Amino acid sequence: MASAFLYFYFRETGKEVSWKDFVNSYLARRLVDRLEVVNKQYVRVIPVHGVNTSEVSYLWFNIGSVETFERNLELAQQEMGLDSSHRVPVIYGSENDGTFLMSILPTLLLVGFLLFTMRQGPMAGGRGGGRGNPFSMGESKAKIMKDNIDVRFKDVAGCEEAKLEILEFVNFLKNPRQYQDLGAKIPKGAVLSGPPGTGKTLLAKATAGEANVPFITVNGSEFQEMFVGVGPARVRDMFAMARKNAPCILFIDEIDAVGRKRGRGNFGGQSEQENTLNQLLVEMDGFNTSTNVVVLAGTNRPDILDPALIRPGRFDRQIYIGPPDIKGRASIFKVHLRPLKLDSSIDSEALSRKLAALTPGFTGADIANMCNEAALIAARYLNESINVKHFEQAIERVIGGLEKKTQVLQPAEKTTVAYHEAGHAVVGWYLEHADPLLKVSIIPRGKGLGYAQYLPKEQYLFTREQLFDRMCMMLGGRVAEQVFFGKITTGAQDDLRKVTQSAYAQVVQFGMSEMVGQVSFELPRQGEMVMEKPYSEPTARLIDQEVRSLIDAAFQRTHQLITEKRDVVEKVRGREGGREGYVGERYGEPLGTEEATAPKPP
Repeated sequence: MASAFLYFYFRETGKEVSWKDFVNSYLARRLVDRLEVVNKQYVRVIPVHGVNTSEVSYLWFNIGSVETFERNLELAQQEMGLDSSHRVPVIYGSENDGTFLMSILPTLLLVGFLLFTMRQGPMAGGRGGGRGNPFSMGESKAKIMKDNIDVRFKDVAGCEEAKLEILEFVNFLKNPRQYQDLGAKIPKGAVLSGPPGTGKTLLAKATAGEANVPFITVNGSEFQEMFVGVGPARVRDMFAMARKNAPCILFIDEIDAVGRKRGRGNFGGQSEQENTLNQLLVEMDGFNTSTNVVVLAGTNRPDILDPALIRPGRFDRQIYIGPPDIKGRASIFKVHLRPLKLDSSIDSEALSRKLAALTPGFTGADIANMCNEAALIAARYLNESINVKHFEQAIERVIGGLEKKTQVLQPAEKTTVAYHEAGHAVVGWYLEHADPLLKVSIIPRGKGLGYAQYLPKEQYLFTREQLFDRMCMMLGGRVAEQVFFGKITTGAQDDLRKVTQSAYAQVVQFGMSEMVGQVSFELPRQGEMVMEKPYSEPTARLIDQEVRSLIDAAFQRTHQLITEKRDVVEKVRGREGGREGYVGERYGEPLGTEEATAPKPP
C-alpha cells in the first residue's frame, strides 16, 4: 500500500497538449527532439535540450490509433517542407502506467481487511481476541465470574419456595459426596420461568455466590451469528469452559432464543437455530454427572421451549417464579429499603408492610425501581432523608406515569374528565365486588387525562359476578359522560379495551358463557399473529355475539346505577374539581354512610 502510494504520488505526469498546439508550437518551430508512442495509446513529446516546457520534462497527447497518428504526422511534416533527414524520429514502446496495480487494488484492500479482522476481531485465536487460530470464531461469548459474586440468598426475597428448591443445588456443589454415597444423582439443570422482573437471573447469581463457585453466564441470542455453524461451535466451547471450571454454575439467560420448538420450517436462520439447539441437546445429554456442573436457564416463555430440552435428564426441574404476594413484597421492600436513608420517624418494618399493601402485582424489579424513584424525588426537592410521601409519589409515578401539571386542559375537557373519574369512583363504591378506590385525581398522568388508583385484593380465583362488577366499574367513566353530557368522548379507549379483554376471557377461556359452553380456547398473546383460529366460524360468530351481549349487559347495569346515583356523582365531581386528588378516606365523605347497594347483575 505504501509503495503504491509513493508511486502514484511522486511519478512524473508530464503536461498534456492538443495535437494543434503540438504542431504549431513545437513541431513547426523544430523544438521536438523525438516522439515516443507509449502502449499505442498516447505520444510522449521529448523537447530539444534547453527548451522550457513549464517545469516538466516532457509533453504528451492522446492518439486514437497508431495509423491515424502516423498519417497525420506525415502530412504535417510534408506541409512544413521537411525532408526525410530532418523529420522527427518516432520510437515505439510499452510501459506499466499503474493500470494493473489499480485494477488489483480493491482485491488487495479486501484481503487486507479480512486478515486484519481475523487477527484482531472475534475470529482471533485465544479468548482475548489475540493472535492464533484464524478459524476460532466459534468460541463462546460466555462471561465467567469467579471472585466478584457478592449476591447471596439474603439479597433475594419474595420467592422463598424457589429458594428452597434451588438450595439443593447449592448443597450438592458444596458437599457432592453426601449425595454420591447414597447413589443419588443431582439434577443436571433447572429452568427458571416466570414473568419479567421476578428475579430469575438474580436467583441464579445468588446460587453461585452462596455455593462459592464460578458463575458462567451467557445470553441465548449470543449463539446466533450470520455465519453458518457458529452456534453449535459456541455451544461446544461453552460446555468445555464449564467442565474446565467445574464445580461451577452455567446460566443461560433467555434460553427461548435458542431453545424454541423445532419443526416450523427449515429455512435460513431457522435451520441454523435448530442446529444450535441440537448441539445443546447433545451436550446436555452427554453431560457427565461427576463434573459437578449445574446448568440453569431463565425464560419468560416456557411454553415455546422444545420438549426434548426440558425432559428429565436435561433440565430436570422447572421452577416457576411468579409475582410475589403481599408477604413477599414486604420482604422485598425490606431488602431495597436497607441502603436508603429513611426519615428518623419511619419504622422500616411498618413501612415495608404498608408499601406492600399499596403495590399489588408489583414484581421485584418494579419494587426496586419504585424505591429508587422515591430516593430521586427526595433528592429533587433537596430533602435530607426519604419520607412516606416520597414513596407514595413514587408509586403513583410508576403506576400512572409522569404527572403533567403544566398540561393545560380546556374547561370543558377538565369537566368531562372530572365526571369520567367520578363515574368510576361511584360505580366502584356501590358494587360489592369492585376494588376499593385509594386515590382519584384529574391531573393528567402519562397518556391519561385522569388518574384513579385502586387497591385490588390478593385473590387468585374469581367468580362470574366478581368479573362482571369489575367490567361495570371500568365502564363507569363512559356511562357518566353519556348520562351527564349526552355524548361520549375518546377518553374511555383504555377502559373499553380492558372490558373487551375481560369479556373475551370469560367467554373463550373461562367457560362462563352458557351459549358457548364449558370449553376453553387459548387466546393469542399480545403482538402474536394467529394464522388459524382453534374454533370454527360459527363458534367465532357465537363468541362475538356473547361478548357483545355481556358488555351490553354491563353497560345497562352501569347506566342504571349512574342514573340512580346522579346526585352522588355530582358531589364527587365537585370534590375532584376543587382539589388535585384525594384519597379513600376523604373519598367516602360525599358518598355518605349509605350501605353500598347496586342493581343486581343479569
